[in-house]
Amino acid sequence: MSTLNEIFGKIVERFDGSKMSDFAATVQFDLGDGQHYLVFEGGNIAHEEGTAENPDATITMTADDFQDLTSGELNPMAAFMSGKIKVKGDMGIVMKLQNVLGG
Repeated sequence: MSTLNEIFGKIVERFDGSKMSDFAATVQFDLGDGQHYLVFEGGNIAHEEGTAENPDATITMTADDFQDLTSGELNPMAAFMSGKIKVKGDMGIVMKLQNVLGG
């Protein structure tokens, strides 16, 4: 099992900024006892541990479900519909993240 920092590291590594050059958002991830956030701006991505000051969206789920989501074992829409993923804030931003988070 990967650590949360390893998972976020892989997300940052494989991020293709050319497809999201006009996307600007801060997304908070509350993953059980782990708090992380991603900042998207001008085709760039940054990962930080902790709590973002004013996130545009907050995704809440367990760390295990997050690992399954990023590895492709958990379908994001099915997880949302079943309540495994809770979203606060801008749902449009979260929808754009499906390509970024998917394994």
